[in-house]
Amino acid sequence: MREMQFRPSNILSSFEFSKVLSLASGFCTGDLAKYYFNDPEFYTSAEKLDVILIRVEEFKKSLLSNSPLIISEYHDVTHHINNTAVIDFVLSVEALQEISSVTISSHQIINYFSPSKIQLYPELGILSGDLIDLKEIESSISQIIDENGEIKNTASARLHSIFKAISYKQAEINKVFNQIATDMKSRSLLTDTVEAYRNGRRVLSLPVENKRKIRGIIHDESATGKTVYIEPEQIIDLNNDLFDLETEYKKEIYLILKKISNDIRPFSDDIISNMKVITEFDVISAKAKVAVKMNSFKPVLSDKPLFNFIKAFHPLLFLKNNATGTITVPFDLKSENEDRIVVISGPNAGGKSITLKAIGLLQIMTQSGFLIPADENSVIGIFTKIFADIGDQQSVDDDLSTYSSRLKNMKEFIENADDNTLVLIDEFGTGTDPKIGGAIAEAILNELKKLRVFGVITTHYSNLKLYAFRNKGVMNASMHFDKEKIKPTYRFIQGKPGSSFAFEMAQNSGLDRKILNYARFKAGKTIKRIEDILVELQDSKAELELKILELKEKAVQLDKLTKKNESLFNELDFGRKKLKLERKELHSVELGKKSNELNKLINEISKDRKLEEARNLAKKIEEDKKRVVNEINEARNYVEKSVKSTWKELKPGDYVKIKDGNVIGLISKISKNTASVQTENFLIEVPIFELIKSQKPVNIVSYRSVNTNITESSRFDSTIDIRGYTKSEAIDTLHTMFDNAILANASILKILHGKGIGTLKNLVRQICGEYNNIEEIWHPDPDQGGDGITYIKLK
Repeated sequence: MREMQFRPSNILSSFEFSKVLSLASGFCTGDLAKYYFNDPEFYTSAEKLDVILIRVEEFKKSLLSNSPLIISEYHDVTHHINNTAVIDFVLSVEALQEISSVTISSHQIINYFSPSKIQLYPELGILSGDLIDLKEIESSISQIIDENGEIKNTASARLHSIFKAISYKQAEINKVFNQIATDMKSRSLLTDTVEAYRNGRRVLSLPVENKRKIRGIIHDESATGKTVYIEPEQIIDLNNDLFDLETEYKKEIYLILKKISNDIRPFSDDIISNMKVITEFDVISAKAKVAVKMNSFKPVLSDKPLFNFIKAFHPLLFLKNNATGTITVPFDLKSENEDRIVVISGPNAGGKSITLKAIGLLQIMTQSGFLIPADENSVIGIFTKIFADIGDQQSVDDDLSTYSSRLKNMKEFIENADDNTLVLIDEFGTGTDPKIGGAIAEAILNELKKLRVFGVITTHYSNLKLYAFRNKGVMNASMHFDKEKIKPTYRFIQGKPGSSFAFEMAQNSGLDRKILNYARFKAGKTIKRIEDILVELQDSKAELELKILELKEKAVQLDKLTKKNESLFNELDFGRKKLKLERKELHSVELGKKSNELNKLINEISKDRKLEEARNLAKKIEEDKKRVVNEINEARNYVEKSVKSTWKELKPGDYVKIKDGNVIGLISKISKNTASVQTENFLIEVPIFELIKSQKPVNIVSYRSVNTNITESSRFDSTIDIRGYTKSEAIDTLHTMFDNAILANASILKILHGKGIGTLKNLVRQICGEYNNIEEIWHPDPDQGGDGITYIKLK
């Protein structure tokens, strides 16, 4: 993935992107996610960015649902896990608690994504699949550490035993101590505080003059020296026993921590992996919370550099106005056709700079994986470079004036920009003599246009508005101004240049009329007239372009209609010729039947010795038959010739559709005027003139070869070859053929079954007996196939 370039280096600050990052950081649960927003990732792959945005969009939907996904507290445990690489390293209780936070958060996310939740949030579901269930570690830690971060006295059997012994010993010490304290208090030997703790021991508080009235160890005395703290001799041994027990208790805790540290070591990689996935969820969660606050949506992404903002808002202005109940005016902006650079003009404080900054911030937010406050049908392209020149660029360190600094930026832009660059320039050309500054700005604009960059530029210069009007690739836009109320409306208008309305705003500010009159006199009428003419020209141009577009659309529609009519005419002509051919073929079949009947008749007539008369009749029928055959051949040639232009370029490997039907197949070979076509279920032989080129179907499955010569409707094969079929295959094929014949309203069926021992021929007649719409069954003359072919006439 290519890294994004920003020029100058402070561009993100110029667009106040840091405020968006700060807002997102405040929504993070863990420090790792907060660190991410200190240096966020920018995406130049539309495919990867789309996944990121979908995940944020899904998380937003979750937040707005009745059961939102909550990221619980987790910590950066990298340092702790690295320590476990040292054999027998013992993790602290605090370290185990932080590791437990990762396992608990992992478990909660895994449990959230039930099958129904995965169906609702598929991309987040895929990400959750990267989490490894660490319930074993979570359970082990929870067994030894309580909610307050203390080791449970039940962490091991030995620890529990020592804990009980300590409890008994403390009870014994308290009993003896209380007896001594009560006795001494009754003798007024103690101070008012009676007792205290020193060096972890329970001691009596005595005035210094009474210290020799009790045997024991002095642990401390007060700052004034008037009070001493003595451990009575009777409980010294008991306290020593308690100390030994507490030492044993600490040793046992150490062994417990050592064991669980060793148990965690094999899961080190899994814990780190889960921590990273949780961080990713946390980042997505923060972006989704920003989206909810800004009422943001996922735009449509394009892998090409372009922009089409629909009802878009400046994100920070939207938040500010929302807090005060002020209405924010959205804008629409589209890079149309070859117009890649937009020149925005209009009055000061009219919204030009805000619109430009909004475009920059929205683009930066999108390419860093944020949803944006714009209509979800907005289209955002991918830029690999974003260059911007905004605000006061004066540099004391580099000894550069504002204008010099801006010229330096322009030089860098031109040297580094390409057609994947978005250039944003505010108040283009200002900072020097207007006439010279305007000329230099126009020259730079011309060079940027040649580089085919995308850009948005704000200006007051008329020569730049005129340049945008005259040159393709650059278009005018403006911020609307209410002339009657003499105030800006902040409404963005694409396609029209705007006026600065300097005199109107000066008048509204209360500037003295004499001053304004003098200014108008010095400015002359020409300046105002130029702006008015430019606006009128732009309107005429826009109207003309709209009419040209409408004419082009009508021309395209007319061309489609003409082609459709031609296609319908050709189909109708083909159908008419094909119908004529089919009628001739049917007539030929009828003549064949009459020929068979005539042969029988000749045999009968010969018995009555009227042989010559019969032979003349037979000769006449045979001549009629030949004539019909010739007519069939002529009709076939005529049909083939009439559609030759549509199939003469067909070749093996082409997908074709059979005329008048929906059957689509792949040409496997072409032999003379016949093509072998593999359809979904059959390999069929089709006259090539009945084919038209088509697109690849969803699926083509090879199946058993069936040769057929299609002469009826292409939706149904009236001729089929079952030679070589098994009995079950033949039954299935014949049933399918008869069923389809009924649906296609076919009249004559031709079945090639071969002679053999007559099994398939008898099977055909058996299947025919199952249907009540069979009118006649016969075999052709021996020279036309004889008993190897069965003709069936349907009612």
